[in-house]
Amino acid sequence: MSAATYSHGHDASVVDAHAARTVANSAAYLSPLLEPGMRILDVGCGPGSITIDLARRVGPSGRVLGIDASAEVVETARVAAARAGVANVEFRVGDAYEPPAPDAAGGERWDVVHAHQVLQHLGEPVAALRAWRDAGHLVAAREVVYSATTIHPLTPELQRWRELMVALQGANGGDGDAGARLKAWARAAGCTQIETDAETWCFESERGRAFWGGQWVERALRSSFAEGTERHGLADARERQAISDAWGAWSRDEDGWMAMLHGWILARG
Repeated sequence: MSAATYSHGHDASVVDAHAARTVANSAAYLSPLLEPGMRILDVGCGPGSITIDLARRVGPSGRVLGIDASAEVVETARVAAARAGVANVEFRVGDAYEPPAPDAAGGERWDVVHAHQVLQHLGEPVAALRAWRDAGHLVAAREVVYSATTIHPLTPELQRWRELMVALQGANGGDGDAGARLKAWARAAGCTQIETDAETWCFESERGRAFWGGQWVERALRSSFAEGTERHGLADARERQAISDAWGAWSRDEDGWMAMLHGWILARG
């Protein structure tokens, strides 16, 4: 498969931010379809917060398996599940292009194959979706559209951040506007029943601005965003410092407001 680099990396500032994701704030479109006893595969599970929430929602009779390419973040997810006391969830190192089958008991396919913010990082998203379609009865995926991110006040530095997010994903072999492509990719993967719409994240409260702006004060300087923009010649240390400072100022601005558009699909073969 075509190689791609995970643009966010696993700096603590990234993992901590990803651990705030839940079904309610990141997979609400899927929530009405969740039923007790379901078997769900969560591809690219990261620190496992959505995965654990899915396990709670399908109850002790259900089973959820989270896979991720990073052994380090898989271990973080295992610790989180143990601390939460959620026993019907498991985490493994796995390949998004080769999803594991569920246990034979109960069928050879998952009820749901779920992925949140994964396809944007893959060099062959259609191939991944085809594999997920074959592995599950329903594919549920949600992806950001970075170029549609709306920020107020939109300073030159924050506009540059938005441009760099798209450029870095492309340079790494992915697609920063993956949310807009999901329907087309699912059709190319052979899915014949596709439901699609959009959800958003909005950060405007003092707490919300501190969460989003605060993480990017750090991520702009020392995460894979910093390493990647340096390696690809997209931004230098001075520009990254200006972006970090701009996010800090935005997070303190009572007028600060930001919305991120995400496309989602529910697809069947």
